[in-house]
Amino acid sequence: MEQICFELENISVNYLDKEVLKIESLAIHQFDRIGIVGRNGAGKSTLLKLLAGKIQPTSGKMKCYMESGYFEQLEAPSVAKADRTLLGKLAVPQNTEQLSGGEQTRLKLAQLFTHYYEILLVDEPTTHLDQAGISFLLNELRYYYGALVLISHDRTVLDELVTTIWEVCDGKVRVYTGNYSEYMAQKQIEREQQSQGYEQFIKEKDRLEKAAKDKMLKAEKIAQAGSMSKKETKAKANRMFETKSKATSQKAVHRITKAIKQRIEKLDKVEAVKEEKQIVFRQSKALELHNKFPIMADRLTLHVKDNMLLNEVSFQLPLGKKIAITGANGVGKSTLLHHIAINGAGLTISPKAKIGYFRQMSYQFVSNETVLQFLKQRSEYDEGFLRSVLHAMQFVDTDILKAVKSLSGGEAIRLQLCQLFLGEYNILLLDEPNNFLDIHAIVALERFMAAYEGTIVFVSHDQTFTKNVADVQYHIDTKKVNLI
Repeated sequence: MEQICFELENISVNYLDKEVLKIESLAIHQFDRIGIVGRNGAGKSTLLKLLAGKIQPTSGKMKCYMESGYFEQLEAPSVAKADRTLLGKLAVPQNTEQLSGGEQTRLKLAQLFTHYYEILLVDEPTTHLDQAGISFLLNELRYYYGALVLISHDRTVLDELVTTIWEVCDGKVRVYTGNYSEYMAQKQIEREQQSQGYEQFIKEKDRLEKAAKDKMLKAEKIAQAGSMSKKETKAKANRMFETKSKATSQKAVHRITKAIKQRIEKLDKVEAVKEEKQIVFRQSKALELHNKFPIMADRLTLHVKDNMLLNEVSFQLPLGKKIAITGANGVGKSTLLHHIAINGAGLTISPKAKIGYFRQMSYQFVSNETVLQFLKQRSEYDEGFLRSVLHAMQFVDTDILKAVKSLSGGEAIRLQLCQLFLGEYNILLLDEPNNFLDIHAIVALERFMAAYEGTIVFVSHDQTFTKNVADVQYHIDTKKVNLI
């Protein structure tokens, strides 16, 4: 029997008087492979920090029986030494003082895998990683001998590595057997069952309400019959008997009606399945492009300082398509997008092009406007549509009333994406827009891209994301841009 690594009993974690997590009972065994999923702010990272001993529960008992290694998403690499072979495999530069985001991630992975831990707690390890880095991660973890608990927004990684899903929602953890795709299939079955349950609930509720209405009408008729004129009443042979009989019948009807209403109240209420609204970003006639290829390169050469990234490349990006630019870290993907944004030398861009540009950077707003006000001031769409777009990108309830200057990094990125899709643009350049988004937001972004009428050129290392949205894919390798 597999040994238990962690036991959690009646755990609660509070933050500023708000209960973030409430766990009745959870256990991790020696060879469990667990993927943690949930919306931004649901408590995924809090749960991992709890397991890593970085925070303590407000109440309850947590027991750890084995040593764990912890990969924290936003933490800079520590000064811990790493195996030289691993550093070489991951192409980590010798000078570790000035590392890019991807190089920092690879250094942290080298440090994590330098030592053997019986449990690995890993939070978003694919952020900034290119395909080679993701392949290294998969190879290291695929046959890892120990317990693995993983948070990832990369659905391919979750499908490859985990056999159990922990879904964090409203502070609670639900356990599903299988990888991410199997979990999603189970969620679809749950939605279908909920939809059927809701239909049955409404049908039974309507039937009982109709029955109660019929009984009340019957009671009214009895009351009307009992209030006949005295002359008519005296004409009755057994006036006293009939009056009593009507009163008794009326009471009986009221009693039945009350019983029906009680049955309605006792029905197990089933909520309707919340369906995502169809979002279509309309494009004004003034923004229409007619060039078959609004962006073209003719023998384009790109340098960064003394480093040549692209050498006399030529390509044509088709109108109205979603175009993926792929390749390893450092080959020039972001540089190419920036070159397009500034209409650099070697490019021919339609003179009617209106380009919106999402860059790989931390977005921060300084305005006192609320989220909703911010978009209303920068978009021609009506408020109802803006609310739908914000809701799709996980700005729910009072989130739209937050001041934009107080948004977290992830919230600011989501708002920036909303602004771009709602703006007066006909070409969008998106440089790794899915970094720091959870899976729900990534799926919303996929819907945004599908519903966008203009041209989108994007960079991403997420295979599932690219497969779901790209119409055309160009790959940068050995200083060339090749159509795949």
